[in-house]
Amino acid sequence: MSNLKKTIVATLMLGLVIMAGFAYFVYHNIFVPNTSFENKKAHVYITTGANFNDVLEELSPLIKNLESFNTVANKKGYPSNIKAGHFIINKGMNNNEIVNAIRNGNIPVIVKFNNQERIENLAGSLANQLEADSLSFLKAMQNELFLKKHDLTKESVLCNFIPNSYEIYWNVSPENFNNKMFEESDKFWNDERTKKAKNLDLTKEQVISLAAIVQKETAKVEERPKVAGVYINRINIGMLLQADPTVIYSKKLLDNDFDQQITRVLYRDLELDSPYNTYKYAGIPPGPITMPDISSIDAVLNYKRHNYYYFVADVKNFGYHNFAKNLAQHNRNKNEYVRWISKQKLNR
Repeated sequence: MSNLKKTIVATLMLGLVIMAGFAYFVYHNIFVPNTSFENKKAHVYITTGANFNDVLEELSPLIKNLESFNTVANKKGYPSNIKAGHFIINKGMNNNEIVNAIRNGNIPVIVKFNNQERIENLAGSLANQLEADSLSFLKAMQNELFLKKHDLTKESVLCNFIPNSYEIYWNVSPENFNNKMFEESDKFWNDERTKKAKNLDLTKEQVISLAAIVQKETAKVEERPKVAGVYINRINIGMLLQADPTVIYSKKLLDNDFDQQITRVLYRDLELDSPYNTYKYAGIPPGPITMPDISSIDAVLNYKRHNYYYFVADVKNFGYHNFAKNLAQHNRNKNEYVRWISKQKLNR
């Protein structure tokens, strides 16, 4: 074989080796599965303003070969186009698929909240589920422009948040979250509910504030329309609501201690000077004493019509109440309850 032929063959062989090496490099770095977790999928959270090193740190427990991922990510220009959000990586994904998933696949999370006593509690709950911290959520909820725009106050702002499950982007800003919740509240207050509130001569915020009292009075969903009926009857004749849960809330508020456990309202508590104390101040409080669930709101809007004006806990059927049409009947029920609670030796 001539030297020329040998040179050509050698060159071809070298080319094949190089091509084979390149093919292996491409296959190994791009198409070989590169996940290290055993579950079907893994959740990745990339924060706002994160750089490529932050992303690598987030991915390091989930990827077998971080170096090969680094190579592919740089080839695809990912480090200069990082997007914040919640992403899902499926088991067995290769580097190319992983980069595509975290670049284009921001997936909403399910946010749930209920039974929040104050907006501070709600802000904390949201911070545990979304990117922003509790202080940012709280500031947005108390923003004067937001409150004015939606005709809310710092006392009534909790009314804007209807407890439910919502699909929300994890990296949503607190301001956009508030706007989203206002849209959801607007949907909740459909024509039927709005008409029922108007027939009661109550604003939406008053309905929710009254619903909060009803919910605190009874955990039994089926009893809530009946309890709501008692308060509607009192409102209609100009009677004080005299709701013990409002006294408990007043004491917590005045003590600036919402962690204290109060199981019994004392007579001296009835004189607490707070606009939430319905033994001292007429009408519905300036805001809800808790976040009522939908069943409580609908219990007020669909209250049971009856002639009861009083109720007290039923010691023979725990969780339920004895209802009375007049004070004499109520006092008999109340005395039975007082005797029972005295035996329990509950001082507070």
